[in-house]
Amino acid sequence: MKRFSTVFAAALLTLAGAQAVHAAQDDIDVNRLNSSLDQLANDPTLGNYAQAEQARAHDAINRLAQARSRDRAHELYLAERRVDLAKAAAQLQDAQVKLTQLDREHDQILLDNSRRDAERARRELERQRMQYQMAQEEAARLQQQGQAYSQAAEQARIEAEKAKRLAAAQSKVARAARREAELATKVAKAMRSQMQGEEAPAEPAAPATKPKKP
Repeated sequence: MKRFSTVFAAALLTLAGAQAVHAAQDDIDVNRLNSSLDQLANDPTLGNYAQAEQARAHDAINRLAQARSRDRAHELYLAERRVDLAKAAAQLQDAQVKLTQLDREHDQILLDNSRRDAERARRELERQRMQYQMAQEEAARLQQQGQAYSQAAEQARIEAEKAKRLAAAQSKVARAARREAELATKVAKAMRSQMQGEEAPAEPAAPATKPKKP
């Protein structure tokens, strides 16, 4: 009887020790998973994502903490997968947000580049328009200058023609005046000759010879 009591007490101690070991193991797994999940929740970037998955992971850890020995392995597997899924979901959502931000930045860069290209094109178009306007103004100025030169040349031609006609007329007048002068000279010479002929004295008559005495 005494031996039986001793064996029974030892069995109780063994069972209690095993239960303590299981309890300690349960506490280690629960604490590990809770620590991992808390680390995710407190992460300044990932903590704001996958809230539903984090809640499901908490529920799975609570079920592990309350699970019976025969269900512990299954509940531990589910809790670990739930924690891993919460981490992966948070990382995926963070990557999606970053990708969306990159797409927005890329679109903004493209938009800025398009705006810069449009501004450069506008400035180039304005420069070409100014050059075209200046070319038109220069062409108009040259045209006006050409017209002025043409008018001046035409006026010079007219003046030259007038001068030519005037010179021809003056030449005719000079020739007529010269002929008149020559004629007047001849007339004057003739008149002087005539006047000199009229004014010449008559020659005295030869004296009559007296007859000689016989």
